[in-house]
Amino acid sequence: MARFDVQLGPRRLPGLLQLPAPPARGLVIFAHGSGSGRLSPRNQFVAGRLQAVGLATLLFDLLTDDEALDRRNVFDIALLADRLGEALDWQPARADVATLPTGLFGASTGAAAALVAAARHIGRVAAVVSRGGRPDLALSALPRVRAPTLLIVGGADEVVLELNRAAAIQLTCEHALRVVPGATHLFEERGALETVATLAADWFTLHLTEESHA
Repeated sequence: MARFDVQLGPRRLPGLLQLPAPPARGLVIFAHGSGSGRLSPRNQFVAGRLQAVGLATLLFDLLTDDEALDRRNVFDIALLADRLGEALDWQPARADVATLPTGLFGASTGAAAALVAAARHIGRVAAVVSRGGRPDLALSALPRVRAPTLLIVGGADEVVLELNRAAAIQLTCEHALRVVPGATHLFEERGALETVATLAADWFTLHLTEESHA
């Protein structure tokens, strides 16, 4: 496993790129939720599972320290999607991941940003996974998403589950909704995050192939 500290975009946002033993099968870019960052233990856990199945991962801070102080930025989905766009633009210039098919993994508000970014960058994003996401915050973008999309929600996260059910109806791409029984919003229950990681790994393994990216 190779690990690199990287900087993305004009604001030099700090990121962590981790590469499995070559050849990597794809790259998954993470979009964290409100109040979180590249060091999120939940996203780090999922990233480790993805690396174990041969996927490279990129976790990075979507906001600068100063920007994060303004809570409006944390919920500015268009801004967060812009930052994911900067990561997608950074990828082709990085030789070790330049040609890999790319997936987006979003949590909470980060999932909305991932869906908006996927709608903006059709052909660049090969798959999307949402963990406890707020796809309702990306409602106008949902019909334009073409990347196969997996929505993972905790069964005890009742409000968010209903929001995801309503959002799934708006998706015209290949999609699935998977409910983790008994799990709440942060998937802190025993075995819940392991289930999320397995579902995400299976989805990305299926869709992040050179053939699906072509």
